[in-house]
Amino acid sequence: MRYRTLGLAAGAAAALFALACGTIVARAKTVAGLDARIEAVEPKVIAWRRDIHAHPELGNRETRTSKMVADHLKKLGFDEVRTGIAYTGVVGILRGGKPGPVVALRADMDALPVEEKTGLPFASTVKSTYEGKPVSVMHACGHDTHTAMLMGAAEVLAGMKADIPGTIVFVFQPAEEGAPLAEGGGAKLMLEQKALSNPRPAAMFGLHVFPNESGKIFYRAEGFFAASDRIRITLTGRQTHGARPWSGVDVSSLAAESILAMNQIAARQVNVAKSPTIITIASVHGGVRHNIIPEEMVLTGTLRTFDPAARTDVMARITHTLENLADSYGAKAKIEFQEPNPVTWNDKALAAWALPSLQRAAGGADRVDVNAELVTGSEDFSYFAKEIPSVYVQLGSRPKGADPITVAVNHSPFYDVDEDALIVGVRTHVFLALDFLARGNSPQ
Repeated sequence: MRYRTLGLAAGAAAALFALACGTIVARAKTVAGLDARIEAVEPKVIAWRRDIHAHPELGNRETRTSKMVADHLKKLGFDEVRTGIAYTGVVGILRGGKPGPVVALRADMDALPVEEKTGLPFASTVKSTYEGKPVSVMHACGHDTHTAMLMGAAEVLAGMKADIPGTIVFVFQPAEEGAPLAEGGGAKLMLEQKALSNPRPAAMFGLHVFPNESGKIFYRAEGFFAASDRIRITLTGRQTHGARPWSGVDVSSLAAESILAMNQIAARQVNVAKSPTIITIASVHGGVRHNIIPEEMVLTGTLRTFDPAARTDVMARITHTLENLADSYGAKAKIEFQEPNPVTWNDKALAAWALPSLQRAAGGADRVDVNAELVTGSEDFSYFAKEIPSVYVQLGSRPKGADPITVAVNHSPFYDVDEDALIVGVRTHVFLALDFLARGNSPQ
């Protein structure tokens, strides 16, 4: 049952939560020293992050990282450690010493085909292949920190297993950035392989670092991260000499005009005040010589939307516009939309319920923004959130002294984080899990 069907107003849910959740956290602080446990793991989290950062792996190839995670969970005495899920995923099951509900925590492990330029002493020098091409590999989106923070939370929670009233499922996911098209992967494949079916969580939580104010938490109820579709456009004309464009069909000019036409769709045909929409073409491939107009060019990019009806409308506009534009050139256009990710949806009642835990994790009410801006990036955590009531938050991690305007953002070769924020991420995982389980079977 999704929490928004329970009939609780957000304020009532938050009040009920505040009354119910204090028990295990307060008891853990006095009996097991929860704060001390979290502080003690901080140096390990930073060390793990730097190790993973120096050894990044692309989606479905996270063999070293997943082994590191699995070995860690086994050493902690987890009841089950399942490996090889969706190629390289790891799921750890920690059953508490007392009966209770089930909650899940998630981190992603994959890196990106980006050449690192941070100059960090633990910067990546890893090389690999992506879609058949040689590439450099970098943790340019912060998944190294996600993995390290959840490993830290696992250590804290395993150390107080006897006091936990319920079960915690730790999900270390591969290929969040998108798997090779022929392979599939990520959260969708984990669900298809029943990774969360036994035991089935009643709620799920996750977080993502972002270059906002360090240590502060940002989120909003309902739609938060955009839906995304990968765009692939194949333009086919007739090859000719560069000195005689009239003897062929110039797909190079068609490609340029196609990009401008799509920009025009997003800027002039969509009510962006009602539904933010972004169309980006990020790669153009075609041709082998400076003086040969090729027969074919391929454009790839991404579509970001927040409303299903707007998504359908924009996809139709792109297809109609490019097919007609190509026809005017005497060419052909094939438009494909691939690898869809839904909007990442934060359950409304659960988002209100989680606020006190997040405020404690971040260090005060003023350290949590519940009206965060919409995020035009996408997250395949959205697949989990479609199946399980969930809350997904951003953790600010802007490096000290960085200009908020010019700071390198996720997917930049200069992307870095303030490692002091990582302990807030550990606290977020730990408090959300313990506070959710503390409610037990009390009336909701």
